[in-house]
Amino acid sequence: MRTFTIPSIIPTDARGASIALGNFDGVHVGHQAVIAAARSQGGILGTALFEPHPRKYFQDEGPHFRLQSSTQRARCLEALGVTELFEIAFDHSLAEMSHRDFARQILHESLGTRHVSVGENFRFGRGRMGDVTELELLGEEYGFGVSVIGPVRGEDGRISSTAIRAAIASGEMQNAAAMLGRPWAIEGVVQHGFARGRGFGFATANVALGDYQRPRLGVYAVRVRIGQARHDGVASVGVNPTVGALPEPLLEAHVFGFDRDLYDETVEVELIAFLRDEAAFADTETLKAQMARDSEAAKAALHSS
Repeated sequence: MRTFTIPSIIPTDARGASIALGNFDGVHVGHQAVIAAARSQGGILGTALFEPHPRKYFQDEGPHFRLQSSTQRARCLEALGVTELFEIAFDHSLAEMSHRDFARQILHESLGTRHVSVGENFRFGRGRMGDVTELELLGEEYGFGVSVIGPVRGEDGRISSTAIRAAIASGEMQNAAAMLGRPWAIEGVVQHGFARGRGFGFATANVALGDYQRPRLGVYAVRVRIGQARHDGVASVGVNPTVGALPEPLLEAHVFGFDRDLYDETVEVELIAFLRDEAAFADTETLKAQMARDSEAAKAALHSS
């Protein structure tokens, strides 16, 4: 898959794509339906999305909300058959661009778009003035087709990035996975820490949460991707109150039967099942005993998943 930043000159062999257009944070089941609609048009399959996410642009100091890193999102899109990824720079110029200018300058002139697929709630242009009806009219004017995809519903209602964030914040990992079509995962570089877990016999790979949606603080059954292999494990997400509270929550993953140092390597940790809330313990021996129980609970949860 090739990635292009907009604005830039797009090569001839990437123009004229059928594109799925949106934010695609999470590339969840609903997003996958929009991409499938673009794929059904045949020809070059592209995805056009906004980077950074518009929410980040307008609320830079707001709460953490990302479901994926850009790298994870790109992998998901490529796995769905997307060959051209167009990252539209969301800056002041784009925020002030009218919906008509967006259709003309970005979709028509820059990308030479043949067809656009969007969700029914898609809005675009300054002040979110353009909706799917406006997009269809502009498509007729500038020569591209438009497909509008209705909401995809799961067992608990409409699938959306907002609903997935709420599930993650509540520790409902199976529900989040059902909406995503895969387990929710945090990817990052393993940090050097205090190595306290190693002293307890539970060495951990510590990963900062960065811009990710904050999950419910506590202990999880996890699978950890190291290179191309996935390993079972148990992880805590929290501030570690027993041995000295951290200023920010941290993901600390213990991989079963794995003792190689992972410092400075990139790992991806899938949060499979929530086991218990974070708690402070009277002393490190009590904590160590609880970690052993958590490991057994994680193994049982992973065996049944």
